[in-house]
Amino acid sequence: MAKTRIPGLIKRGKIWHINKKIDGQRICESTRSPSLAEAERYLIHRLEERRAARIYGIRPMRCFRQAAIKFLNENQHKASLHTDARLLKQLDPFIGDLPLTAIHAGNLQTYIQTRKTAGVKNRTINYGLQVIRRILNLAAQEWLDENGLNWLASAPKIRLLTEKNKRLPYPLSNEEQQRLLIHLPFHLKQMAIFAMNTGCRDQEICRLQWQWQVEVPELNTYVFIIPARFVKNRQHRLVILNQSAQQVIETQRGQHPVFVFTYRNKPLTRMLNSAWLNARNKAKLPQLRVHDLKHTFGRRLRAANVSFEDRQDLLGHKSQRVTTDYSNAELTNLISAANSIVNQHSSRNIFSLLTTPIHQTY
Repeated sequence: MAKTRIPGLIKRGKIWHINKKIDGQRICESTRSPSLAEAERYLIHRLEERRAARIYGIRPMRCFRQAAIKFLNENQHKASLHTDARLLKQLDPFIGDLPLTAIHAGNLQTYIQTRKTAGVKNRTINYGLQVIRRILNLAAQEWLDENGLNWLASAPKIRLLTEKNKRLPYPLSNEEQQRLLIHLPFHLKQMAIFAMNTGCRDQEICRLQWQWQVEVPELNTYVFIIPARFVKNRQHRLVILNQSAQQVIETQRGQHPVFVFTYRNKPLTRMLNSAWLNARNKAKLPQLRVHDLKHTFGRRLRAANVSFEDRQDLLGHKSQRVTTDYSNAELTNLISAANSIVNQHSSRNIFSLLTTPIHQTY
């Protein structure tokens, strides 16, 4: 007499999958086995886990791969999702099959040593460790199963590696600013001046569009509001323009119907390119990153005694304040704060640089 197969198993291709309803909850997952006998043993094991969780409050065993998939599915809105996915793919061969309860600093050493042997810097390895730590914290603090139990009783402590080669922010002095601008091609010069006077990030500048300009007729000026999907922290970004930033905008006006900053009538994907690298080397600033232009704006605001709250708003940092809904009095205050870093001498220098294009190619 042929053995009766346990109900709830379906073969898809060569692999058996579970599709079974238990206590009103449906289990749909792969057994990861082409063997019916192994698939049945796995199903029985899953049924026992459900029973133990329901009756005794014992958490079912879940592997890190399951948690990683849940994390990616729940964070489709993240700007850095593709980076997280790439890191988790690198981690999977090392800890993907491990139960969440078995993950700790000790069994991450193989991953760490493998990455170090491949020449990867500590800072890059730390990105992977941070994703692990985030997932384990969610499993312990927020994720509940159908029985109301957290996926993990408590998250282990995972220490990050020491970043000896971590690059510190490098805000520019006025003299260094002039050295850099002299060597930048005209289109990058404009973008750099705009960054140092608005605190916008590289991608915010490259994607800046004319349709985001908002008139403020009561103050005889205008601002830009960048939609949240184009901003790293996923909040609408109010861009206040001081005198120098406005000069840049007016120089660009009419050059392109959609984008504010372009090169050869096309928008740029990033400011960090061969022209930037050549200019910073000629200016003897080999350590300078594009993001340091934002640090330059922030440091100058602080030196001008601009308040912490106003600096947050001007830099577009995430806060509980509604960053695009301001009264005219508040806008006047922010414009005044942004203009506090502009003096007549630097304004004349910047205007002369803007009106004297330097033809350079990549």
